[in-house]
Amino acid sequence: MSKGTGLLIDHSILQERVQVQLRQRHRAEQRFKVYGILSISLAVVFIAVLFATIVNTGSSAFKQTKILLQVDLGGDQFGDNIPPKEKDIEAANFHLLTKRAIYKAFPTVTSRGGKRQLYRLLSSGAPFQLKDIVKESPDVVGKTIKVWVTASDDVDMVIKGKVPRDAGPDLRRLTNQQMGWLRELEKAGALTTKFNTTLFLSGDSREPELAGIGGALVGSFLSILVCIALALPIGVMSAVYLEEFAPKNRYTDLIEVNINNLAAVPSIVFGLLGLAIFLNMFDLPRSAPLVGGMVLSLMTLPTIIIASRASIKAVPPSIREAATALGASRVQVAFHHVVPLARPGIMSGTVIGVAQALGETAPLLMIGMVAFVVDIPGSILDAATALPVQVFLWSDIPERAFSERTAAAILILLAFTILMNLTAVILRRKFETSW
Repeated sequence: MSKGTGLLIDHSILQERVQVQLRQRHRAEQRFKVYGILSISLAVVFIAVLFATIVNTGSSAFKQTKILLQVDLGGDQFGDNIPPKEKDIEAANFHLLTKRAIYKAFPTVTSRGGKRQLYRLLSSGAPFQLKDIVKESPDVVGKTIKVWVTASDDVDMVIKGKVPRDAGPDLRRLTNQQMGWLRELEKAGALTTKFNTTLFLSGDSREPELAGIGGALVGSFLSILVCIALALPIGVMSAVYLEEFAPKNRYTDLIEVNINNLAAVPSIVFGLLGLAIFLNMFDLPRSAPLVGGMVLSLMTLPTIIIASRASIKAVPPSIREAATALGASRVQVAFHHVVPLARPGIMSGTVIGVAQALGETAPLLMIGMVAFVVDIPGSILDAATALPVQVFLWSDIPERAFSERTAAAILILLAFTILMNLTAVILRRKFETSW
């Protein structure tokens, strides 16, 4: 009885201990779940704050302040030929025509200082806008036309609210007199904001209102084309050889380890490699998309090889065995059966690698793509910059107007990156095969 009672007591104690341990496990699971939810929530909050800050800063750059001018294109600026010839348009003084137009809007301003301040309301690119209009439509010569020209960045900042209108003269770059002229233009309906096409179609400029990312977009596009043309075939062929044909020995193990290490090497190291080989050794053109694409291909190559090998390895051995049983050679098995079935993984890995290369700045800085380039490149040999490098350049300029353009360029870069990752997901789902 006493022995049986002792066993009963031991069993109850054991059961109690098990219950205690179960409660501890359940509490640990609950804590882990809470920690996970907190971590995800914090990450979402940080990302939301980051995006909100960038959007709030950069969204205004997609609009540009314009001033309406009534420009008299008659008189002595275009010679006797109506419509004028191209040489007459090139010789015309569009700066004078622009000045006359803004002076005409405020006839009471007669002093030289006042006229100088009045003309500063306009961008330095306003005469060139007028010239482009006349070049496009020479028939307007001899008439008085209404033209929306770009305002200066100081006016743009005030109209967009980036600089408070009631701020003191020491906090804004416009004088009280210029603020008064702006109010008169607003009352007359001669001041508005329009979609900023200059941001997408123009190259870089020292004037914020004339600066655009057109050259950087084309430079990035050409660099990525070169990167894909080099990295994709070399990466896929390397993966096929290593996975299907290479003997399994210490040398292939060494190559595999080095490929995995290269995927983790800082990107600036690839920039130094490109500087030493492509520029110093082969004397290729500096600041060109050709060299930029070659450097980015070096950086993307390990990612493509690793993704392609994983995708090839995922193809079931039965596919290879069935093809071999039907008389196919090893090359035919690899390229007629394995590679087509591994294509979704290869494509998605390539897109992800290229998307990563699109946002890289450090390797491009090393090969000179940080240069100030105004013209939009026409080929892979022309001097160009890239989108992340353009962001880097603008972020270093203290002018307030460049801050919003920097944020706008970041938004466009993020949009490209998200689009490419979305493409990778769509390609994977479209061509994915279930075994």
